[in-house]
Amino acid sequence: MPTAAPRRGALAGVRVLDFSHQAAGPWATSLLGDMGADVVKIEKPGRGDSIRYADRSGRLPPEVGGLNFQGLNRNKRGITIDIGTDAGVALVRRLAKDADVVVENFRPGVMDRHGIGYADLSAINPRLVYCSISGFGQSGPYANRPGYDFLIQGLGGLMSLSGRPEGEAGAGPMKVGVALIDLLAGLYACTAILAALAHRDRTGEGQHIDISLLDVGVACLANQALNYCTTGISPVRLGNAHPSIVPYEDFPTADGYMLLGIGNDGQFERFCAEAGRPELARDPRFATNAERVRNRKTLIPLLRQITVTRATAAWVAALEAKSVPCGPINDLAGVFADPQVRSRELQTSVEHPTLGPVPQVASPLRLSGSPVSYRRAPPLLGEHTESVLREVLGLDADGIDALRTRGVL
Repeated sequence: MPTAAPRRGALAGVRVLDFSHQAAGPWATSLLGDMGADVVKIEKPGRGDSIRYADRSGRLPPEVGGLNFQGLNRNKRGITIDIGTDAGVALVRRLAKDADVVVENFRPGVMDRHGIGYADLSAINPRLVYCSISGFGQSGPYANRPGYDFLIQGLGGLMSLSGRPEGEAGAGPMKVGVALIDLLAGLYACTAILAALAHRDRTGEGQHIDISLLDVGVACLANQALNYCTTGISPVRLGNAHPSIVPYEDFPTADGYMLLGIGNDGQFERFCAEAGRPELARDPRFATNAERVRNRKTLIPLLRQITVTRATAAWVAALEAKSVPCGPINDLAGVFADPQVRSRELQTSVEHPTLGPVPQVASPLRLSGSPVSYRRAPPLLGEHTESVLREVLGLDADGIDALRTRGVL
């Protein structure tokens, strides 16, 4: 039987010019690449994206890019253009004429000063979707400040909610263990780009997208922000506990810790029965969630005396059988050994021209008709400069060599 032709990604035929660096922008453009877009990553000759140099392994040179770079830049073609030169700007303008999307995350005004801001490129290509990602947005008193995930977690309120409560050992604000604001900003940017492309399909008009890490960080405070806006009272740190559901936190076991996420009174009653303490569910102090929240400081120590009597796996097996939400606290070795994670094939790899198979975490997007694909490893610095300029702009070898000699590429 003939082999079925591979299905095209949802964004096949969409070309993205990616001027972004560090994390938020590259995360967004990698998502677009996973969905089939032709992403052309444009970097400075001889230097490239600064995150190429962030490699805790100490074994990957910048032209290859460290582990941080490898995790943020698959499914892209890499070229080098010096946008500080007139010839470099001219190349970008030519590339933008037929592009669908531009993504950049310089400080506001940088691209304008180079003559390749939204106003410049939309005049050439009115259908262009131009996404600017910055720490604080394109307007406001902080617009020109540098914005990093860590700083936004603090300024934007997330750290005030994360960490052990006052009075406990190790109390104090704590950042999230990954660059969560960067990644969420990348997701919001990707969503906005897809919306703008849909708008363009209906109207023929491109537009400018302004994504701010601060805006994203505040928006993602979600229920905590709404509670403050309603009451005027700032929430306090509760460690792993939930402000309005009890018990909903970590508990010690005979060999470590587990999580209980008991969301209703029926689940609490089933937990108490399995724990051999059915009377707790009938106690007026604990019979309803509202009372459990009110009597949190009494209930939680009682439950911790119970949970230490069994190992984590024993609790999880017993409580899952009774449909009581619970689970282990895995380290990453535990995550990638988990049978559900393995079944979903969340660890994958792409073939790199110099490194061989490069580990990657698979996309969580499961599209039945236009699945994501892993076509390209993160590019070497300038790896595809010649092929892209030949294919897209029709430059010949002599023209490309002349640009290299002048330091444009």
